[in-house]
Amino acid sequence: MSTADLHTRSFVDPNFAENAYLVSVARDDGSRVGWVIDPSFPPAVDNLLEYAAAERITIEKILLSHGHGDHIAGVDVVYQAHPSAQVGISPADKPMLTDARLNLSAMFGLDLTVRAPADLALSPETHLTLGPLSWRVLDTSGHSPGGISLYCAAAGAVFTGDALFSGSIGRTDFPGSNGRQLLANLRHHLLILPDETRVYAGHGPPTTIGIERKSNPFLVE
Repeated sequence: MSTADLHTRSFVDPNFAENAYLVSVARDDGSRVGWVIDPSFPPAVDNLLEYAAAERITIEKILLSHGHGDHIAGVDVVYQAHPSAQVGISPADKPMLTDARLNLSAMFGLDLTVRAPADLALSPETHLTLGPLSWRVLDTSGHSPGGISLYCAAAGAVFTGDALFSGSIGRTDFPGSNGRQLLANLRHHLLILPDETRVYAGHGPPTTIGIERKSNPFLVE
């Protein structure tokens, strides 16, 4: 299976420029099944749900690359529309869902928390399936204590949250961040992926592992 079989659409939050993703695959009846990755604030999350309804996409999982406010703001909105969806986050970042200070929304005066139950633990090396596709959870912590990426070898795609961007990496000056840990995880768990792997980041445009290995100023040795 190729990236053409995995349909990926991003919905950009105008306030924080955060990319919420809706990824889906076709079912035999012509409908689609999908995941929401890092749902953010309205209107982006509302547009995402409208698109899912129009395309007959059943959302079975809401997956969070990490627990910062701009990546979790839309969880409850998606969950209310798809109450059978599982919410997944790494155990290390799970406390951020219910603590506005930890998820950094308090510093913006938002006091954001998530009520939906996060009962799916995205621990490193956890395997998930979306239709026929197998995905692996990669440890890309360092921007946050439990940051993860979602990698599908068959689709040649990885969703990196705020760990790796086009030409940059995640900030490490936040509480709970660790720059040395982030760089080590990027080198050990992302840069080993095939060059053609498409990188879908939490902010900014897509890139590839090959491009970042060769030109990202934070990673070029």
